[in-house]
Amino acid sequence: MVAALATLLSLSAYGGPTSAAAEAGTDVDLELVLAVDISGSMDLEEAQVQRAGYVAALTHPDFLSAIREGFQGRIAISYFEWGGTIGKNSQMPWALIETSDDAARFAKLIKERPFASLRGTSLSAAIAYGSKLFDGNGYAGVRRVIDISGDGPNNYGAPVTPARDAATSLGIVVNGLAIMIRPSAAYGPLDRYYADCVIGGPGAFVVSVQEPEDFAIAIRRKLILEVSGTQPPATIIPVAGDSDCMIGEKLRPGLDRYYPELDR
Repeated sequence: MVAALATLLSLSAYGGPTSAAAEAGTDVDLELVLAVDISGSMDLEEAQVQRAGYVAALTHPDFLSAIREGFQGRIAISYFEWGGTIGKNSQMPWALIETSDDAARFAKLIKERPFASLRGTSLSAAIAYGSKLFDGNGYAGVRRVIDISGDGPNNYGAPVTPARDAATSLGIVVNGLAIMIRPSAAYGPLDRYYADCVIGGPGAFVVSVQEPEDFAIAIRRKLILEVSGTQPPATIIPVAGDSDCMIGEKLRPGLDRYYPELDR
């Protein structure tokens, strides 16, 4: 079951016209950063399902149709993986997505990436890192969005809400994909936590995933909403605003003591 919970971005490998366009500061409808969780709590099955979901969504006709329907008919997109820290060499250079071939090349690079998990979950580091990727990227978008996925609350590094607020103060919208395939009663509903503590900016929303088979559908739906600039249906569960935004830190005190490599 896919449930949505609402509140409120060129690959050098492409070469040719795409790289030249980026240098000229190409106008696009959206600059989108995909920030993908590869923390230790994501087992190999979840990580594989998550990556396959992004590959399927990026090449789906509905996603490409949403891009073509924009004023410019193109978006700029980047991708990186995160855990307690940002994965070394994890960021994929910005790409211009205008045609199905553009999307297929970008999706292929994601599919072929080697996988290595990172200990800890630092939503704050992911948001802060993603926020820095827009400046000087060679694109001029009407909207800037960080699309962050994760399967748990922030438990390492700085608290998440200041990072979110710093991003939104720059005009960046932070949307969330809450992975609830193996939910934990210790911190409550993850989609609620994302809604209260992680997402922000005009029209920000959360999409949740409860079943592995729904991952691709959830990601596709989320990307289409972000490209089109529309909000999810009005039947979304309202946000209570009562989540403990420090619950991850409370459940994993001294995480850096147990995993000193996170300080490197």
